[in-house]
Amino acid sequence: MTPSELQAYLHAHIPLSAAMQVEVAAVAWEHVLLRAPLAPNINHRETVFGGSASALSILAAWSLLHARLRSSGIASRLVIQSNRMDYLLPITGPFSARSSLEDPDQWPGFMRLFERRGRARLKVTAELMAESGVAGLFSGQFVALGYETARI
Repeated sequence: MTPSELQAYLHAHIPLSAAMQVEVAAVAWEHVLLRAPLAPNINHRETVFGGSASALSILAAWSLLHARLRSSGIASRLVIQSNRMDYLLPITGPFSARSSLEDPDQWPGFMRLFERRGRARLKVTAELMAESGVAGLFSGQFVALGYETARI
């Protein structure tokens, strides 16, 4: 999946990503990097709204799993189950989120469980970046559901 393909998918299927003007900067097996400008994500203090920062981190994490599952030929419904967002610095300009698996060694077990049970869970992290450095840390657990399991 290319950055432009993922960006088109996000904007078409997750309208918030278009409203935030999310740009997909990179898609790789190890990470996804998303960027967004300040203007559509600004709060009353002229910094990035916390909800936008959290949303960009969630989108980056979700996108990593979406891209991996697609490239593995797996059709699934992917949802977030839980998350934690720690805000470290205010963001006064463009910002980005770079996602990765919390533990890269968990992928084979995740795939085996998904194939056997039609659902599996995986933890993904993301660093929220500003021009001044790391501005936040995200951790979330996502659930992949096979289409048969998702209808139950």
